[in-house]
Amino acid sequence: MKKVLIVAAHPDDEVLGVGGTVARHVAEGDEVYALILGEGQTSRGRHREDIDQKVVEALHKNTLDSAKAVGYQEVFFADFPDNRFDHVDLLDIVKVVEQMIGKLHPEIVYTHYSGDLNVDHQYTARAVLTASRPIGDYCVAEIYAFETLSSSEWNFDYSAQPAFCPNVFVDITDYYYKKEQAMNCYVSELCDFPHPRSLVGMDSLSKTRGMTAGMERAEAFMLVRSVRRRLG
Repeated sequence: MKKVLIVAAHPDDEVLGVGGTVARHVAEGDEVYALILGEGQTSRGRHREDIDQKVVEALHKNTLDSAKAVGYQEVFFADFPDNRFDHVDLLDIVKVVEQMIGKLHPEIVYTHYSGDLNVDHQYTARAVLTASRPIGDYCVAEIYAFETLSSSEWNFDYSAQPAFCPNVFVDITDYYYKKEQAMNCYVSELCDFPHPRSLVGMDSLSKTRGMTAGMERAEAFMLVRSVRRRLG
């Protein structure tokens, strides 16, 4: 049994990017946890305080319902301001991730690709790398970056970061229905096609990534770090 931690910027990222793989981990006997750093929704008003707290609470309930569909052991919320991570000291985000790693001792961590368009995704990726640096008796042996529909594919400025280019593919053919069930719980986040954050968009990506690796459906990742320490 392995412990797995998904560190996501917003509610629904933990499904869009890695929901099928989470369901597979759970089926294989692993414990999977999610840390959602941002509160979600509050960037949709002119000011953060324009969004009623009940809207955020409803979104978090969607997250918990969604988590049951794929099998998350537990979900933790940090409630940083939505789409405003660049207004928060990176150290504050790092410390939250560090605390969670210290609490759970995960061997595998999945998080955002650092080249995503969304600034919160960028800060999340940086915070995870900082919090899981290989110092002393560290526990995180593997870090994977996932792609997030409506962010990874929308970054056309490759001057700083190249496009998401996966090199790890996980067969989720038997678990895709759980991912779809989980995404259906997000009533305020799910959009109509041709928006990429739609059931059709999600379906299309899973098949595209699948055929790339000779599978029916897959989720794709970029390996960030893998450490095999000596035995004994």
